[in-house]
Amino acid sequence: MKKSPLALLLTLGLLQTPMSVFAATAPLDLVTPVSDYKIYVTENVDKLVADTTKFTDAINKGDLATAKKLYPTTRVAYESIEPIAELFSDLDASIDSRVDDHEKGVDAEDFTGFHRLEHALFANNTTKDQSVFADKLLADVKDLQARIAGLTFPPEKVVGGAAALLEEVAATKISGEEDRYSHTDLYDFQGNVDGAKKIVDLFKPQLEKSDKAFVAKVDKNFATVDKILAKYKTKDGGFETYDKVKENDRKALTGPVNTLAEDLSQMRGKLGLN
Repeated sequence: MKKSPLALLLTLGLLQTPMSVFAATAPLDLVTPVSDYKIYVTENVDKLVADTTKFTDAINKGDLATAKKLYPTTRVAYESIEPIAELFSDLDASIDSRVDDHEKGVDAEDFTGFHRLEHALFANNTTKDQSVFADKLLADVKDLQARIAGLTFPPEKVVGGAAALLEEVAATKISGEEDRYSHTDLYDFQGNVDGAKKIVDLFKPQLEKSDKAFVAKVDKNFATVDKILAKYKTKDGGFETYDKVKENDRKALTGPVNTLAEDLSQMRGKLGLN
């Protein structure tokens, strides 16, 4: 049965409280971009499950070379939807925590997920005894898939996610600390940038109504970041390892990324979602 506009708004969380009546953008104008974003997230979490299945299968088979090859590409889907994935803090910690987050470091029992496996594959050069972590990672991403399927997407969280993704890049990607063992940070970087750009593109019609100059500035900065990243793309569509990125280029990325993060943090206000 086709839902009425009011029912759609309630489903998407646009009329949860009186505070959800936004000054700059009519609630009905948010239905389509929020719906389209949920489709985008659903497609990416489905891809994450499929890719993680292949990745963990390689680990369970003891195929070190294939596991190493699949590690960075498997993470991309997660990085692109991180603002939504992080709504489930327990799963985010289990899937994507770094060694710094654990008092006992790599020996911590609760250090699981991608970076635990990254350490084994790239620092220790082994798949030995990693099946328990591989199986848990696969179970966790399937749990994430199930939770997202039943999630109401609050528009303020969706729009705010664009800035959060660029802040993530600035905080942990440019320094190289995210994938410190594999140096595959540029894959994560691209996932974060693509995820942020998707949000901007979906809300672009509403943003242009309030500030066309803002949209043009954001698009220009995205193009600058993409141009720098393109320098490090390989023939197979992947990226060079981050240790090959020159210090000058790391610094060149810092400005556009910080500018983007600052600009995108204004999106909620421009759409009346604060």
